[in-house]
Amino acid sequence: MANQFLHDAAKKDVTASRASDRALLDFPRACRLVRRAEFDAVYREGRRRASPSFVVFFRLNGSDITRFGLSVKRAQGGAVKRNRIRRRVREILRLHRQEIAPGWDIVIHPRPQVAEGNFVALSAELLKSMPK
Repeated sequence: MANQFLHDAAKKDVTASRASDRALLDFPRACRLVRRAEFDAVYREGRRRASPSFVVFFRLNGSDITRFGLSVKRAQGGAVKRNRIRRRVREILRLHRQEIAPGWDIVIHPRPQVAEGNFVALSAELLKSMPK
């Protein structure tokens, strides 16, 4: 069974088989904005960038880690579509977290086309919207 899983994972170009590699690709709670006050501070004191698929709000946090928040509005569709959007954005962040400059609080508002868009193009667009 485990052998079949590894075989299937290899077909999908999945990496991070060692614990040291997995640590680089995880998305721990310390890297997330979770409280409403944290989101409000980013909206109130931060700056904003917009692209066709994302609106990104960001502000310096005075820390050595970047924290991310995600907000998907109910108007973007039912729960299934909203959860798909969340999963796709979290995966982009998980894979590219090491490429994003440290020390920021970032809130991402994805637009509805994120649910169906090309994943590679969305990744490039989101990374381009991040603060330097």
